[in-house]
Amino acid sequence: MKNTKRNELAVCGFATVKKLEKNHPEKIRRLYFTEEVAPKFGGLCRKLAKNHGIYNQKPAGDLEKLSGTVHHQGVVAMIEAPEIQPLDSDITDSWVENHENAVLLDRIGNANNFGAIVRSAAFFGIKNIVIPLDEAQSSITTSSYRVAEGGMEYVNIYSVRSSARLLEAMQGKMIRIGTSLDAKKKVSDLPSLSKGDKGDRPLLVVLGNEENGISDVVKKNCDELVIIPWAGMSDGVEESCIDSLNVAQASSIIFYEIMKK
Repeated sequence: MKNTKRNELAVCGFATVKKLEKNHPEKIRRLYFTEEVAPKFGGLCRKLAKNHGIYNQKPAGDLEKLSGTVHHQGVVAMIEAPEIQPLDSDITDSWVENHENAVLLDRIGNANNFGAIVRSAAFFGIKNIVIPLDEAQSSITTSSYRVAEGGMEYVNIYSVRSSARLLEAMQGKMIRIGTSLDAKKKVSDLPSLSKGDKGDRPLLVVLGNEENGISDVVKKNCDELVIIPWAGMSDGVEESCIDSLNVAQASSIIFYEIMKK
């Protein structure tokens, strides 16, 4: 939940706040916790006291109001609302130069899915995530921060006005991989797909909307499309018992294959 008056974002969840304490304690302006978890945050309280920060014990009901969720796990840290950096050519050039892979989210609307993707990306060492400035795209919220379980501290999130234009700009610089149910190549082919006619290049992987997948205009600007095969696919079974994996689950499989390369 955002506090628009103070320009703050509530970060909640035990593991999430602990990761924030470990990596960026300076971000925390105010800290609230229940009596049960108070002993776990003594060190952070001392840091806040030294820097004139605010901390206080509160009942669980107050933390629910502060965070907007019952899933606060007894602790809420208020930080300055994050500003998402616009992506520019200097940043993408550094990806190419340093051979860094990136992920483009094409209108992932569910905050929990967004947070889970961030968590998986951080786990597999993928640092760059791009989101479009689109109402259908989830952004950094209390829910996505909590579900990311500290992953927000390990990734860079950038914004673009047009996903298609980004893909056009990266033609020949990165291998642009789209995920699609009608793809012919399997996600296990990702390591070999990174070796194009201009040598080994980093990947820009597009994950699509929960209901409709990647848009047609985005699909047209991909070098390759890949699919996660289902049980029976190799035996010629035309469809699985369900249509597809949740996009957050799918991202973990894709990121694992990227790591293998």
